[in-house]
Amino acid sequence: MAVPIPFTDNYQDLSTDKGFQFKFVCERCNNGYMSTFQYNVTGVAGDVLRAAGDLFGGIFGQAASSTYHIQRAVGGPAHDAALRTAVEELSPIFVQCGRCGNWVCRTVCFNDSRGQCVNCSPKMEHEIKAIESDATIQQLRSKAMSEVDMTGGVELESAVATSQCPSCHAAVPSGKKFCEECGASLAPRKTECSSCGAPMAAGKKFCGECGAKA
Repeated sequence: MAVPIPFTDNYQDLSTDKGFQFKFVCERCNNGYMSTFQYNVTGVAGDVLRAAGDLFGGIFGQAASSTYHIQRAVGGPAHDAALRTAVEELSPIFVQCGRCGNWVCRTVCFNDSRGQCVNCSPKMEHEIKAIESDATIQQLRSKAMSEVDMTGGVELESAVATSQCPSCHAAVPSGKKFCEECGASLAPRKTECSSCGAPMAAGKKFCGECGAKA
């Protein structure tokens, strides 16, 4: 009965007709770990194909260099045995997260106390240090803004504020008393009597309620 090969989700097969080698990669940090090279005792198949190609115009040589023929040369029981050996060699470095199922490196990306990867269960000591660093940066920024004058020698160009003439609607620079286009007064118009508080229409000279001068 065939025995399944575990831990095969995150590896690259680097095998050739010369031998077998596999690169296993952490699914979180992408650190890679190479298995020990295992010589392929049947690797002569590739040499035979290349020799045939030299004799017959390169046709077989082209076939020998293709992925299909490389797989033919390295595939089979020898390849499976080599993969199983590589898994046994590198499996102590990796562990599968029980929550998300990712294979991660044990030393960097796994939280042993929680039994999960650090994406699912961050390591508290790392989170505390990160929070402390963020707080330090925020406090330094606040201190610099409140205690350190960084504007010495900096001159700001003051923009001239403008308003609108109530008569001709032309733009008028702030501080002017009369419109430079039509001569109308720019003084604020009264909307109520300063004496009795009764509403007054704009332009009226006397209050219609108490007779006071506007």
